[in-house]
Amino acid sequence: MPIKADRWIRKMALEHGMIEPFVDGQIREGVISYGLTSYGYDMRVTNQFKVFTNVYNALVDPKKFDPRSFVDIEADFIDIPPNSFALARSFEYFRIPRNVSCLVIGKSTYARCGILVNITPLEPEWQGFVTIEISNTTPLPARIYANEGIGQVLFLESDEPCEVSYADKRGKYQGQQGIVLPRIDRNSG
Repeated sequence: MPIKADRWIRKMALEHGMIEPFVDGQIREGVISYGLTSYGYDMRVTNQFKVFTNVYNALVDPKKFDPRSFVDIEADFIDIPPNSFALARSFEYFRIPRNVSCLVIGKSTYARCGILVNITPLEPEWQGFVTIEISNTTPLPARIYANEGIGQVLFLESDEPCEVSYADKRGKYQGQQGIVLPRIDRNSG
């Protein structure tokens, strides 16, 4: 009989450091929920944000990203301007096993307010803090709360490890610590 998903996540987090810090169960009262769920883990967002701004009239170009496109904010919450965007990072550090791939998806509490978290893959053997992309699709300012839930990580376990992991290919976002802006690998064609 296969192991239950929540037991597997708990075991991998506690015995192998897959999620640090790990919250065993859901914290829900008075906050946007975070912690262990039935088939995933609701990660939190820190109090560090990069919010898009047009102060410097910078162009958003993924091949030549201008860091002046953002203002850095450290606060208990941020208000993302209408039809705008922010970057943040997960409170938790993740170490994905070689036989697991993950998807980060948004939480329905925020989605019901027009706030979307970009679906982000976490590949086998990737590790680091997740850079989170948060879009405010509304014509109104939208509030994001630090140290509360922002997205759910869904774990997809394979019967066998992958042939080439993110660590094997020396992925450009491996081991990221802060909010990491777009990178283009200059050595690839």
